[in-house]
Amino acid sequence: MTGPGLSYDQAPPLGLPLRFFLVAPLFLALAGSFAFFSGGSLYASRWNPATLAVTHLLTLGFLGLAMVGALLQMMPVVLGTRLPAVRPVAWAGLIGIGFGTLTLATGLVSGEAAFLIAAAALLAAGLLPFLVAMLLGVARSNAVSVVAWPMRQAWLGLLAVLVLGIWLVFALTGHVAMPDVVMLTDSHMIWGLGGWVLILVTGVAYQVVPMLQLTPAYPAPATRWLTWFMLLGLAGYTTSRFVPGVDPGLADVSLWFSAGSALAFALLTLWLQKRRRRKLGDATLSFWRFGMACLAGVAIALPFAQDEKMQIMLAALFLLGFAASVVCGMLYKIVPFLAWFHLQAQRPGQAMTIPNMKQFVSEKMAVRHLHLHVTGTVLVLAAPWLPGFVSQAGALAWMASSGLLWLNLLRARRLFLASGGIL
Repeated sequence: MTGPGLSYDQAPPLGLPLRFFLVAPLFLALAGSFAFFSGGSLYASRWNPATLAVTHLLTLGFLGLAMVGALLQMMPVVLGTRLPAVRPVAWAGLIGIGFGTLTLATGLVSGEAAFLIAAAALLAAGLLPFLVAMLLGVARSNAVSVVAWPMRQAWLGLLAVLVLGIWLVFALTGHVAMPDVVMLTDSHMIWGLGGWVLILVTGVAYQVVPMLQLTPAYPAPATRWLTWFMLLGLAGYTTSRFVPGVDPGLADVSLWFSAGSALAFALLTLWLQKRRRRKLGDATLSFWRFGMACLAGVAIALPFAQDEKMQIMLAALFLLGFAASVVCGMLYKIVPFLAWFHLQAQRPGQAMTIPNMKQFVSEKMAVRHLHLHVTGTVLVLAAPWLPGFVSQAGALAWMASSGLLWLNLLRARRLFLASGGIL
């Protein structure tokens, strides 16, 4: 679980990232409950208020909290420099993102402008300190790491999605002139999914897939250029939508370019996993393989998705099938390792009494979560074309898998404390 150039002495206390990891599944379950009570109407239109609320509960509540928590832990270790004011930044992020997401979902469902404005303020208060700390951390680091440039690019993606989101809120509430709402919403979505989620997962994969899954390293040309290609596609798409006089065909070319880069990452990861040194699989490997297969499906189908139901299905395939899968897979490796590592540091000379990593999260329970997650994802993907009970069955499996993820992580926390750990 260690690797060259990693500075574990720079890691923050376990309690900081663990709080994010424990709160995040609650938002995944809440999104599933919205989906359950919305029934088939959730998949009728991307502009449905419930659809927008579920999307943001997934992207901000679950993925946002999990990814910010992971970066609080990973950046000091990989880049070898402590994040400034890490405790206030972490608390601001947890409170701002958590309550901001709840307020935003309420505003989207109710249509009340006050909730939308409050949500924008809360999310800005949570994300801006983290963005500043992340920028300073990267600027101070002299470490040479395959993750360094993807982190910078993901930082730009998160900044873009925050600015576009706040712009959209103020436009919808009448505080600024309304541009083309479809153009602004599409750009907000593209930067959120492609500029923040995809680029960050790709960069993190360069470090964690070889380290945690015992695969060969990613080829140097891929780690050097792949996320730049993704960013270039996003920039071309945004330029075609915002700059007058630019050939609209640039948007389609840029979309193909980004989709091709995502497909290359997915196929390359699957190829490396096939060549892993340890042939015995586990839940983490299965989560990642399922996630990469879903990403490949999105990349192949995205340029041809003109029908709204198809677009909703691809969004679900990306968020649940790809992003949520790899996050769950990483949590089942990261949390046990961090618990074991911090116990080793806090109880020197007592290594024989410390639980091993497999004891913190039961493999059997992780596999059960995997089965529920895959079942819920498959049912949700079919929901736009099948009767309402299919979507509700998918939402139930979705909620059950979220609850099991939360219980598995909570068990790891309890074992850490029972073993004498200090958060």
